[in-house]
Amino acid sequence: MNRILATAISEFRIAFRNRWVSIATGMMVLFALVLAAAGAAPTGDVGVDRLSVTVASLTSLAVYLVPLLALLMSFDAVAGEVERGTLPLLLTYPVSRLQILLGKLLAHLVILALAVTLGYGAAALVAVWSDAEAIRGLGSLWRLIWSSVLLGATFLGAGYALSALARRPSGAAGFAIALWLVAVVLYDLALLALIVSDGGGAFTTQALPVALLANPADAFRVFNLSAAQAVAAAGGIGSAAGAIPLWQSAASLFVWPLAAIALAVAAFRKVTP
Repeated sequence: MNRILATAISEFRIAFRNRWVSIATGMMVLFALVLAAAGAAPTGDVGVDRLSVTVASLTSLAVYLVPLLALLMSFDAVAGEVERGTLPLLLTYPVSRLQILLGKLLAHLVILALAVTLGYGAAALVAVWSDAEAIRGLGSLWRLIWSSVLLGATFLGAGYALSALARRPSGAAGFAIALWLVAVVLYDLALLALIVSDGGGAFTTQALPVALLANPADAFRVFNLSAAQAVAAAGGIGSAAGAIPLWQSAASLFVWPLAAIALAVAAFRKVTP
């Protein structure tokens, strides 16, 4: 454990020098405040408090921004060490490859948790300041924070795996962008196209819930919208959240980070200095 903490502290210092802490926090706070200021109009129509509707808006933001930040922080975690020639030195220390990855993961998760907590917290302050009844949505906000960290852990693990497979930062960056586009953008577009063409048939009623849980970004969206009872405030793919039991989306949220980290460890073990 001490070796993991030492690696995490070292990685956090590097990230701080590279301004990742301020970049991630600044992006989350800025976009969260914009959504908090603009996302309260439908509260009277959907019958929920302002903060819960803000959480629904923040969920859509997190689906795009959290994976992007996670991949930007992780794509050169291994490839960067290889290119700089520091990996052979790192492996001479009495620390295993698993401990190295867990140390990097811990540091990046701290940065991500700090960013989402400050960003969502700022949005919550705006909501409560404008409507005292919004405090009823604090439970939804807490769920959004810890589930965002789990979503980030999934894409951090995926980023480490891509970094280990690519061996070069440029290649890892390309893979990371492709993964973000496929998982966050193109996947939902493909599902929407299939829903339209299906016309309420077997795909929409049977295959769609499975397809949503098979994507960590969609599982995250479904979990938060269902738990906050803000499905009525969502549109598109998010409107299908009510058809999926809450425990299934929660289970998917916990399984995906474990799978991604296991994949990263397997890929890192094949990297030769």
